[in-house]
Amino acid sequence: MVVTDPIFVRACRREPVDRTPVWFMRQAGRYLEEYQDLRRRYSMLELCRTPELAAEVTLQPLRRFPLDAAIIFADILLPLPPMGVPFHFSPGEGPCIDTPVRSEEQIRRLRVFDPEKELDYVLEALRLVRRRLEPEIALIGFAGAPFTLAGYMIEGGHSRHFTATRRMMYETPRSWHYLMSVVAEVTSAYLAAQVQAGAQVVQLFDSWVGVLDPQDYVEFVQPYSQRVLDSLENLGILRIHFATGTAGMLEAFRDAGGDVIGVDWRIPLGEAWRRIGYDRAIQGNLDPVALTAPLPVLRKKVRWVLQQADGRPGHIFNLGHGILPTTPPENVAAVVEWVHDGCAGADERKR
Repeated sequence: MVVTDPIFVRACRREPVDRTPVWFMRQAGRYLEEYQDLRRRYSMLELCRTPELAAEVTLQPLRRFPLDAAIIFADILLPLPPMGVPFHFSPGEGPCIDTPVRSEEQIRRLRVFDPEKELDYVLEALRLVRRRLEPEIALIGFAGAPFTLAGYMIEGGHSRHFTATRRMMYETPRSWHYLMSVVAEVTSAYLAAQVQAGAQVVQLFDSWVGVLDPQDYVEFVQPYSQRVLDSLENLGILRIHFATGTAGMLEAFRDAGGDVIGVDWRIPLGEAWRRIGYDRAIQGNLDPVALTAPLPVLRKKVRWVLQQADGRPGHIFNLGHGILPTTPPENVAAVVEWVHDGCAGADERKR
């Protein structure tokens, strides 16, 4: 019997497929009652650090919806404690780092660690999920990109403007570049370990890089994202490079690397793909808020994204960011069905 790669993997390679594959960022999480049941008994970090629980959360949306990929349940900040930067979750505020990393001395103390030892629970969760997934469902690993991780470390948590982060870039560039080098080394090793544990595709999340102007991105960030993505090339793994707010620097973001470029909803997918180039696959780009809309409105939005893709090989349907906690699960089910059915249709795409 001939075993073919999952449709999601083939789409990432821009191979022709018989339907558009779909998955959702944050598809495992707060909008599902079964996840809420677990959160009433376990903290976020307990879920992440217990392989059986992380595997269970990863698989929950796959039991509800015929998605084409699972993404391992984890948090992008998990590499921080082994580096020497502990954090905790504060109710209503998200991750908090008690002692932000802002001095040369603190940066020099950061550890480069072995993910097989320090993040073994993530790797074991990947192995558990891969054994339990049907062969036609792809498994995605992920990590936060160097800028996003460094930003959290410097700011001490989420920030609207990342003022302290950008001040370090401008005032102490030597410290900035050393910090980014360390984070890039850690991230490269972490993603490589996920590949060895069973991930068929990896996604590099640069969630907050959209706060930068294009010049700062190219000078202070792009080389380190490129270093991570290039480090995976010899492993033969497919790489998704995702960020929000990149419409003003899309070409530079593309040049950092990735087989698939993820785009948010602030730019039409057709325009983004033209600027990125049709030699790359593209992922996106429904507005997460649209996923909460009445079904007729939602269907119109889904059709628009599919029209923009215009039937080209290499489109993976997704949101422009993560599923919101208020999202009705029945809307998720509807979108998966519409995308798989190609609700735009060839005639609609020509209008």
